[in-house]
Amino acid sequence: MVLDRATGEPEHRSFADVLDYLRPGDLMVFNQSRVIPARLFGVRDDNGGRVEFLLLRREADGVWEALARPGRRLRPGATVSIIPPDGLELPSGLSVEVLESRAEGLKAVRLSSETAIDRMGHTPLPPYIRSALDDPARYQTVYAKEPGSAAAPTAGLHFTPELLSRISESGVETAFVTLHVGFGPFRSGAVCLVVTVPLPTCPPTAHIHDTYSSVLLR
Repeated sequence: MVLDRATGEPEHRSFADVLDYLRPGDLMVFNQSRVIPARLFGVRDDNGGRVEFLLLRREADGVWEALARPGRRLRPGATVSIIPPDGLELPSGLSVEVLESRAEGLKAVRLSSETAIDRMGHTPLPPYIRSALDDPARYQTVYAKEPGSAAAPTAGLHFTPELLSRISESGVETAFVTLHVGFGPFRSGAVCLVVTVPLPTCPPTAHIHDTYSSVLLR
């Protein structure tokens, strides 16, 4: 939907028509963060209870901030053996240790191996996507590059390689930043404004490549 600022009249258009509203010399900024398979399922080593982790932010080698479910009884020192996506092979070789309980249900956890995340993890999908994806790549933007997000910057999912090519050919400039998305999309009513308003639930993890710094600051 396009809202005419002069008349206040709305107009329904296709996203592919975005070029009708761009001019040569305009600048479009894209978030090139890539979604990681940050959802891990496992069983507690002490009582066999099922546990789900959502990795949100890497803090050090092997150490992540994460959501855990159920998390209230998952206290520091607890260990969880991760189940492979096929659910059949145990043990998997990947375990998670709870290091610290934090506000708002967050945990600090240590992974026995970070290289196993791609093999053992599941692509996290926000609640408004209700069916599983046959191809996890569908939940990535076509220009995703830097891994680290728990959710896709969904506004970018509308862009195709063909549309990006047309934008470039029209004289519109493009720049890329890396802004990893936290768990705001998974919370009902939550809003992440990680660039200008660093909320406790959405710590800023932004990076602007030197190539684009001067363009963005001009």
